[in-house]
Amino acid sequence: MRRVAAITVVATSLVSALAAALVWSGLPHPRAATTSQPAWTEVAWPFPIDQWGKGKAFRCKAADCGAEVNIYLRAKLGFCDCTTGVADDADLDRMSDFDFVGSKDSPLGAGRPIRIAWMNGRSRAYALAARNPPGKTALSVVFNERCDMVVATAVLPHDQPAMIEPSVIDFLSGDTVRRWAEVTLGL
Repeated sequence: MRRVAAITVVATSLVSALAAALVWSGLPHPRAATTSQPAWTEVAWPFPIDQWGKGKAFRCKAADCGAEVNIYLRAKLGFCDCTTGVADDADLDRMSDFDFVGSKDSPLGAGRPIRIAWMNGRSRAYALAARNPPGKTALSVVFNERCDMVVATAVLPHDQPAMIEPSVIDFLSGDTVRRWAEVTLGL
């Protein structure tokens, strides 16, 4: 019985120390990567309308995502390679919407294939280097249905995009975005 109590005390102490270290480190809370249902709220589209029209904007508050995250989402109809879709990082870079965030970006590594609902695509993290950028990093997630694509740009206030990427992918795969994509892409 004493052994179980001692193990419980040690485990509780380790968890408490880890939580305190995260709070004092200034890094986003790991809840961003582990919470399955952060609260995403639709907000007004903050950008001028261009050739691709008005999109959708969503925000996840710091209390739910570990840091405030903004996602800007829109469709680009007829703009994707109908055969290969978003085949590689060059396609992803070309299709991304970085004009919204200052057009100066540097990849933080190779992109990776992703699946959003029934659609395939790629995701890649970037450092934002424009003058007065709206955040430190961004995730570009581009996925397609035949010749049409959906471009999502998640702007982050920190340099840890890998921590929030699972929550962004979960949101993009959820009912809100799926229903919007079906209507917008005419499915």
